[in-house]
Amino acid sequence: MRRGLLTAAALFLSGALISLVLGGCASHADRAAEDHYALYFLEKSLLQGNLDPIAGKGALRAVSTGIPSDSRGAPQEMGEMLLAALLRGPVGEDGLENTIPGGTELLSLELRGSRAVADFSAPYGSLSGVALTLADYAVTLTLTQIPEISLVQITVEGQALSYRDKQSFTARDVLLLPEGDVVETIEAELYFPDAEGTLTAQERTLSIYEGDTQVEAVVQAVEGGPEGRDLSPALPEGFRVRSVRLDGDICFVNLSSALLEGLDSAALSLALRAMDQSLCSLENVREVRWLVDGALASAYGGVNLAEPYGPAEG
Repeated sequence: MRRGLLTAAALFLSGALISLVLGGCASHADRAAEDHYALYFLEKSLLQGNLDPIAGKGALRAVSTGIPSDSRGAPQEMGEMLLAALLRGPVGEDGLENTIPGGTELLSLELRGSRAVADFSAPYGSLSGVALTLADYAVTLTLTQIPEISLVQITVEGQALSYRDKQSFTARDVLLLPEGDVVETIEAELYFPDAEGTLTAQERTLSIYEGDTQVEAVVQAVEGGPEGRDLSPALPEGFRVRSVRLDGDICFVNLSSALLEGLDSAALSLALRAMDQSLCSLENVREVRWLVDGALASAYGGVNLAEPYGPAEG
């Protein structure tokens, strides 16, 4: 569940305790109109050494920006427009400062499944500690308003910042920050195709939030795509898991027949193998079985589902 208000979210970074409160009348999920989006900027009070939250205020404040209806296009184009507005800064807004250093340019925005990879110019790389975290969060909250984007990766001149604790972010990471909302972390091997199309394991540490399950976290991570450039998304565009549940040591994955149109059988087979192997990397999952619209099915888009789905060949 997303929250429009980020309250008392503790961040222990650079030895300082910072509480972030997402203020402003425009929330991440609530837009004043269909063509209005939120941009996220820093309260100037924090730049003056005041790291304590002010009543009713906090580190990041949402400011509404309008996108003309006739300018709205594909998700990548929308993302580029929103990031351009974010880089311009809080024009005409007193008390706000851009989290992103002046002179930073967006070099590219690439969509890999539901993951957006935003590559910025060198000034972004001058950030560290709390300042880097706030900039990453501002970019993440801005981009994930686009329905097709659920995960954001930020690079500088094509390279990840090695001193980051985390390389990819979701709005959930930001909006569910008190630590009490994270029930546990788990280690999983997520499978994505390499340049030759061979499924390859990528070790990841996943956060489990209150109300979520381990298998849901794995599915969301696979849908988000791989970290880095060596691997490609495993799921074809438009493919989504409807629901997933664990019964004993058998994981039931429910797919939607409405999403089948236009999906290539080979790409679909690869997606199911990737999801199967990723889920089976969990210690408590022995087998994956597939449902279509809630019922056990023998096939899905030409792919055989009569038997529990096996490992990838090779």
